[in-house]
Amino acid sequence: MAAREGTGAGPGTATVVGAGIGGLATAIGLRRAGWAVTVLERRTELERYGAAFGIHPTAQSALDRLGVGEALRDHAVPYRNARIRTPDGHTLARLPLERIEKKAGRPELLISRPYLLDALLAGLDAFGDVQIKLGETVTEVSALTATQDLVVGADGIRSAVRTARFGDRSGPRPVGTVAWIGIADFESPVHGETWGSGRFFGLTPVEPGRTNWYATVPAATTADELRASFAGWHDPIPRILDATDPDTWIRYEMRHLYPALPTFVSTGAATGPVALVGDAAHAMTPNLGQGACTAILDADALTRAVTAAPLPAALRAYDRERRRSAQRTAFASRTLHRFMSTERTRLRNGAVRLLPG
Repeated sequence: MAAREGTGAGPGTATVVGAGIGGLATAIGLRRAGWAVTVLERRTELERYGAAFGIHPTAQSALDRLGVGEALRDHAVPYRNARIRTPDGHTLARLPLERIEKKAGRPELLISRPYLLDALLAGLDAFGDVQIKLGETVTEVSALTATQDLVVGADGIRSAVRTARFGDRSGPRPVGTVAWIGIADFESPVHGETWGSGRFFGLTPVEPGRTNWYATVPAATTADELRASFAGWHDPIPRILDATDPDTWIRYEMRHLYPALPTFVSTGAATGPVALVGDAAHAMTPNLGQGACTAILDADALTRAVTAAPLPAALRAYDRERRRSAQRTAFASRTLHRFMSTERTRLRNGAVRLLPG
């Protein structure tokens, strides 16, 4: 095995498995720290579907440290003045976006996945020597750890790296809800989320002239069923569903990683250094809008850790910094999903009205 057992901090060779947001951000960070990096992606092309990512100010700072913050801001839009509403359009509460901006000195940003992906790819291309190998399915993690100083599992909720190193006790678990996402080619007059009985609908800006939308329902297998689920809700929800082409919608069964992993890293001499980032480590429901942010923060933390200490100690430091924080976020998002999706709407709405404005 090529791993630097007990050596001092310094660049080595790393393979990142997965070319999503977390994998590309990690590859940038390691390469900036002087590592030789290869990225393996099982798909034959990168996912470019148009969902919007919310990027919290902490994740924006992490992207600045990775050198791609300006590219992010070139295509992102600020998220302000969003509210939680009832299906008839009455406001229950304001989302805490103003407080986030006041505390951080910068607003929450929204950016479509293709733009964020392009920013990360440009960050890698600037080095000129990072290989992204598409159509590469990893089945033998031990073959990678035998030749690499570090293997990073950034291969999503069904991570082969996680299963190989930590077994299959933790894995994708359904939450009993179907999610749909899409982009409408007009600007919504309102933003935020509308909470009904057992279902909700979200609207956010994504770029001028377009609106990102997402919806969750207990079950809906067709576009007509989804439209029927939100018939009679306040404008522009039915209008958005009527005006967008169902062929562009994305439907998926919501899942999260359960149970929570006891560690994000493997440091054994026999197995080789392995770290998990993003959904491979802590896949969560999208209710808090923190999936991309936590992956970016993982990448930043792992980069700082391996720059500051020898690998075994660095990986333990990464695990200390990120595991509990990310798992708290995942738990909070799952809890919020239950709260938002409840059919006991009177009790829930009463509690929401007590939130600070």
